[in-house]
Amino acid sequence: MNTTELNAETRDKLMHVSTATLSTALFKIGLKNQFLQDVHPVSAKGTNMVGQAYTLRYIPAREDLNPISVFQNPRHPQRVAVEECPPGHVMVIDSRKDARAASAGSILVTRMMKRGVAGVVTDGGFRDSPEIGTLDIPCYHNRPSAPTNLTIHQAIELNGPIGCGDVAVFPGDVIVGDDEGVVVIPLYVADEIAHEAREMTAFEDFVTERVNEGTGIIGLYPATKEETKASFAAWRDKNGR
Repeated sequence: MNTTELNAETRDKLMHVSTATLSTALFKIGLKNQFLQDVHPVSAKGTNMVGQAYTLRYIPAREDLNPISVFQNPRHPQRVAVEECPPGHVMVIDSRKDARAASAGSILVTRMMKRGVAGVVTDGGFRDSPEIGTLDIPCYHNRPSAPTNLTIHQAIELNGPIGCGDVAVFPGDVIVGDDEGVVVIPLYVADEIAHEAREMTAFEDFVTERVNEGTGIIGLYPATKEETKASFAAWRDKNGR
């Protein structure tokens, strides 16, 4: 079994579960700080973002090392990241939770979209965010930010461990985003978490139906009554879940 790549079955499962459910599934195995803080979708997409992390790290800019001319260097880390982030991966940017200057703009995000990148996440801000919101690629940030990244940030490292939204992100981690936010899943538990989240989603759909019918939650959620467990089993058979 390949332990460095997300398998297609797990990816498909993760496309159909919420970050809320995934956060609870991770908490069940002792991982309680996997949901990125103060990181929001630029625009709602109505579908999940799933991919392994490719990371870019910024440090505070130092003026003598970070003039606008650095963009003329073909090996500038931000530009290299845009061209090297593998298709199907998610670019995750450590902007030190500082949205005073942009992590990227619409041209770079469009290039990643055209290359097949699965999404872009920063704990800073995007410039050109109205345009980014219309693109067919999920993007997440703290808030819009017009100034160029060079005024505050200095791109320093590609594909190393970073912090994003107060969460540790390692290259290859599984990144899942929905219209609520972004969660980070260590690759070695991705299969287990995807399976558990799918099971939890089936149960929660069953519970939602019962609650809409007027059923109280005591004994139903969680399922502490045997009759609830039996009803859920019958519901699964009926609905092919």
